[in-house]
Amino acid sequence: MTTMQSAVRRRRAVAAAGAVSAGLLVLTACDKPTPVATVTVGSSSVNAEAICYNDGDPLNAKSLEGCVENADDVESIKVGQDETVRFGVDPKIADAGWTVLVNGRQFIDFSDNTYRTIPSSAFFNAQYGTEGNTNTVSIRMGEKAVEGMWSFKLENKDA
Repeated sequence: MTTMQSAVRRRRAVAAAGAVSAGLLVLTACDKPTPVATVTVGSSSVNAEAICYNDGDPLNAKSLEGCVENADDVESIKVGQDETVRFGVDPKIADAGWTVLVNGRQFIDFSDNTYRTIPSSAFFNAQYGTEGNTNTVSIRMGEKAVEGMWSFKLENKDA
């Protein structure tokens, strides 16, 4: 092997090592992604990471205030009168227990399943306190203490 070939190989090895190091540096600078929650209506779905989450530990009062403030800028999905709304959660959420809140009020019992369905008519019904054309639906992780929140807007497409 000539000196020229040896120098080229060393430069390639140094460049490859630099690229790997730079890639690892970029990855360590990223926040760890939160578990994901999904809302599906018909063939449409939206998903989101938590609007507040403390890696499975209970959130304090200040964090919960931030959850409420962040609930305005969330994904929305249109819902027809006779459709079914399907909620899917990451197994990490299910393991801690979760419930659905509508406009801040608990709407269903706690579950440890990864999937729940609710008729869409329940989301736009005065009987359930969910009247109006748009409602904020949140998934609350944790039965005893809030460990995370995911929020979505449901819009009545029949209104």
